[in-house]
Amino acid sequence: MSTSGTGTGTTAVEERLRAALAARARSVGPADLRPLRPPTATGRPLAAVPRRTAVGLLALAAVAALVFLAVRGGPDRPAEPAHRPRPPATGTPTPTPVPSPVRPTTAQPSPSVPGP
Repeated sequence: MSTSGTGTGTTAVEERLRAALAARARSVGPADLRPLRPPTATGRPLAAVPRRTAVGLLALAAVAALVFLAVRGGPDRPAEPAHRPRPPATGTPTPTPVPSPVRPTTAQPSPSVPGP
């Protein structure tokens, strides 16, 4: 009856456990059980209701604060454009970039791709 995967039968420990559980089950009788009573009308203690309400209100306040900070945190108007840096005061003009000539190239197959 062992499911440990060893393929052996029951061990001495399993037999002792079964015997102990069976003896305990036989020792319990109707006199040991509590009397049957219908459930009472109050299912929850009254102290749990204010606690649950307070937790709900705190969670609602946290969500409202996050929404307020997210909406209020953004700028009211767009940022102003960046200004050009001023040239140095030494009198030398700022060099202007000159575009390099672009030569058209033809597409060549990759050396890792086998050709047709």
